[in-house]
Amino acid sequence: MTRESIDCSSPREAAAPDPPAPGRPDEGAAGIDWDPLLQRARDGERGASQRLVELLYPQLFSIIQNHLPRGADPRDLLQEVFMKMFAKLASYRAEQPFPHWVARIALHACHDQLRRQRARPELRFSDLSRADLDELGAVIAADRALDPGPGRDGLALVQKLLETLKPQERIILQLLDLEQKSVREACLLTGWGESKIKVTAMRARRKLNTQLKRLEGEIP
Repeated sequence: MTRESIDCSSPREAAAPDPPAPGRPDEGAAGIDWDPLLQRARDGERGASQRLVELLYPQLFSIIQNHLPRGADPRDLLQEVFMKMFAKLASYRAEQPFPHWVARIALHACHDQLRRQRARPELRFSDLSRADLDELGAVIAADRALDPGPGRDGLALVQKLLETLKPQERIILQLLDLEQKSVREACLLTGWGESKIKVTAMRARRKLNTQLKRLEGEIP
């Protein structure tokens, strides 16, 4: 399967599916018997390969979109992930569900992409929008932690703070705090050990807390 033969702009562009919850397979992938489809793709059947792209597109698009910097176009990296998936297809041994195996490829690709970019050493007060300042003020007034859960008002501020972290720290907090995954799920998706996940998350949260305190000190 060549790069030119994979269309990752969106499968069936006229009726592109909406991405589901972050990191979750598309509903159309539920109940799929992956083994026959994978074997047909390994045998070079173009229709089977395209079907894999269609089934996995929403899940992988969501993962990449959530883990790349704000405003980054996920399509180039999505193309790269699909190319890696097809290149490694013969090595898949069904020791974990196929969508989880592919999600790990996508997360590692995001990690590599983030490593190639320089993280900002700190978030400056001048970088904050009016909404960010309102959320920061609410956090300080209520003496509470910044809530990074899905749909929260502070999500934009959290994303800006995450961009100051190292790639591994950023990915782990994205999985645990924004996507509300368990430590075990994070281990399965990344291939990293439980101790590494927990220690990295603790250090990353400490860094974010330091950033918040510094920003509080800059408020006029």
